[in-house]
Amino acid sequence: MSNKRLTLSDRLYLTINYICLVLFCITALYPFIYILVLSFNDGYDAMKGGIYFFPRAFTLENYRKAFSNPNIMNAFFISVTRTFIVTVAASFLNAMLAYALAKKGLPGRKYIIFYFFFTTLFGGGLIPTFILFRQIHIINTFWVLIFPNLYGFFNAIIVRTFFAGIPASLSESATIDGASELDIFLKVMLPLSLPVLATIALFIGVGNWNDWFSGQFFIQNQKLQPAATFLNRLISEASYESMTSNTSGGSQIIRMNETQEKLRGITPEALRMAFVVIITVPVLCVYPFLQKYFVKGFLVGSLKE
Repeated sequence: MSNKRLTLSDRLYLTINYICLVLFCITALYPFIYILVLSFNDGYDAMKGGIYFFPRAFTLENYRKAFSNPNIMNAFFISVTRTFIVTVAASFLNAMLAYALAKKGLPGRKYIIFYFFFTTLFGGGLIPTFILFRQIHIINTFWVLIFPNLYGFFNAIIVRTFFAGIPASLSESATIDGASELDIFLKVMLPLSLPVLATIALFIGVGNWNDWFSGQFFIQNQKLQPAATFLNRLISEASYESMTSNTSGGSQIIRMNETQEKLRGITPEALRMAFVVIITVPVLCVYPFLQKYFVKGFLVGSLKE
């Protein structure tokens, strides 16, 4: 490292650069801080505005209301199970596909890649997808959360590019030693590809954890709905009750429930903030363990052959 003193222009550049980075970090972090603060604040007090960094009327009633439903733990169990199965299985299957596509001697390799790419550009739409799922008998079952998410061409391309950068001499040496293609894939390629596998595992895991659409449209049994769908339904119900209670035709029971919730400081907006925190915290807990692989795997997997 050079001991040369920085010139005035260099110091000015570094100062402006650091200021821009700090401002960027604040703009990226503050929205979540604001949501967290509102989730711990009295809902009717928050409607007055003027809350920025700390709760003005601290309360845990929003989280008490969120976790008071007896089905919420079952929904989290469904989400955790679904996310774990899909992340592990999809990462492995996409890696297998990528390994095959990375083989330059694969017959019809260009046509196979074009087929996968072309079918990725277009989707059949919601109704044909629903009909297909119904014909293969996975509607309103746990498997509708699993099977449709086991393949992702974008993830396979990232891993394929990573495999293409591994020297072919490693595979050739393993072949000379009597290793089969499966042995090469399991014992040579997979151990070397942990960074890129961690990258696509993060993509797959976050996508499945936050997916509410599948449970909303393909599952009617509430006991099989994941946490994102379950919390979205609770928000919708809370908003509906709030709007209904303000109309002249609202029932007396709904008005009484609204009065009780008002005394506790619970509003649909406050509940929404609490639900956002609940659904986000598990991902934030997992991300630090994958962060060291994430940047390396994404950059290496994005390089051209």
